[in-house]
Formats: sequence, structure tokens, C-alpha cells
Amino acid sequence: MPTPVRAADTPFPIEVEAGKSYYWCSCGRSQKQPFCDGSHKDTGFSPVKYEATEAGTVYFCGCKQTKNAPFCDGSHSKA
Repeated sequence: MPTPVRAADTPFPIEVEAGKSYYWCSCGRSQKQPFCDGSHKDTGFSPVKYEATEAGTVYFCGCKQTKNAPFCDGSHSKA
């Protein structure tokens, strides 16, 4: 699998709405970080769907190295 582009060195704190679906960019190429804008076309990457079960702040991974996609797991501080 190809290596994703590092979109940020920190997570993206996003206020999510209960019942809404979000599509996290896994390739790092999206101009709408942390969400997918279709830039992954022909890269071998696909967006990761996240369905919010409750409203609140979610920390989406920005470095694209997380082992817990789409959430930040601190991988940005290990590189």
C-alpha cells in the first residue's frame, strides 16, 4: 500500500453532530482536511466513514499514521 501524505503534525479537533456521517481522508491529499474531497482517486486509498453517535469534539488524525483510524492515537509525536 502506498504511503499517505502527512496532512498535519497535530490532530484536527472537530465538533460532530449526533447521527451524522463523516468521511475521514486517509490519503492526506484532500484540500478539506480532515475530510475526504475525492483526491484519493487512483491512489489505492479510500475514505474512512465515521458515524457520530453523540455530539461532541472528535480528534481526527492529521498525520495519517494512526493505528486507530480515523482517530488520533498520538502517532504524530512518534515520527
